[in-house]
Amino acid sequence: MKVIPGEISTGKLHAYMLGSIAPRPIAFASTIDKNGIPNLSPFSFFNCFGSNPPILIFSPAKRVRDNSIKHTLENVKEVPEVVINVVNYNIVQQMSLASCEYPKGVNEFSKAGFTAVASEKVKPFCVAESPVNIECKVKDIIETGQEGGAGNLIICEIVMMHIKDEVLDTEGKIDPQKIDLVARMGADYYCRASGNAVFEVAKPNLKLGIGIDNLPSKIRSSKVLTGNDLGMLANFEAIPTIDLSFQFNGTNFHEAAHQLLSQNKTEEAWQVLLREK
Repeated sequence: MKVIPGEISTGKLHAYMLGSIAPRPIAFASTIDKNGIPNLSPFSFFNCFGSNPPILIFSPAKRVRDNSIKHTLENVKEVPEVVINVVNYNIVQQMSLASCEYPKGVNEFSKAGFTAVASEKVKPFCVAESPVNIECKVKDIIETGQEGGAGNLIICEIVMMHIKDEVLDTEGKIDPQKIDLVARMGADYYCRASGNAVFEVAKPNLKLGIGIDNLPSKIRSSKVLTGNDLGMLANFEAIPTIDLSFQFNGTNFHEAAHQLLSQNKTEEAWQVLLREK
C-alpha cells in the first residue's frame, strides 16, 4: 500500500498515521481559563524535546470534522501555563472519560472523578491520582495549518515535577514496572508498558561495535539467528576469544546461541558460536 497525503481523506490519513506512529505517550493536560475554570484533557501528540531547558511539546490538533479548536488551546492562550499529568494503568479509564467533549465550563476533574490538587508554580491543578505531575510554563504556540487536522504545537518549559515515591526503585529512579504507564495506539487501542512488554536493549558500545558487516559470514548468513540476534553480537568491540572454561556439548550452535541471546546472554552466545567449526 502507498498512501499519499491529498489523495485520501484527512480522516483516513489520520488513522494510518496513528496506527503506525505508536505507541505514543499521553499528555493529560490540566489548564485553566482567565476566569479560573479548570479543564482536563488527554493528548497523544506529545513528547519531550530537550532537558536544558527542559521542554515538552503537545498538540491539540484542530478537529477534522469541523475545524474547531479545543478548550485546552483556548485556555493556554488566556493563561499560558499547564500541568501535564502522566497516565498509568490505574487511571486509564478515567482519563478516557475526561476526553469526552463536554461543553466549555464543565469540570472534567469532577466528571472523571479526579482529585484536583493546587500546583506550586503554576495556576492549573495537578491530578492527585497521577504518578507524575509536571508543572509547565507555555513558551510558544506554533500553528501548523488552518484546516481541520492541523496541529497546534504548545511548547512548554518544565518548572517543577512531582514524582510519587511509590514508583521509585531503591536508587531513586523511576521503575517501569511500578509506574505502569500506558500509551496510545491507533483506533481504540492502548498498550501497557509493564510486565513482559518492558525489555532492555543495551546502548551501543561507546567504543564502537564491530558491526554486522564484520561478523563471520557463517554467523551473518545464519538461517536461525535473527536481525536482533546479529545486532546484539555486533555490538561487541571485537570478536571475543574462546574461553576454555565455558562448557557446551551441543551440536546445534545457532539455535543454542539464539536461545541465549533471547535471555540477553550475549557473551555466552558468542562462546557457543566460536565453537562452531
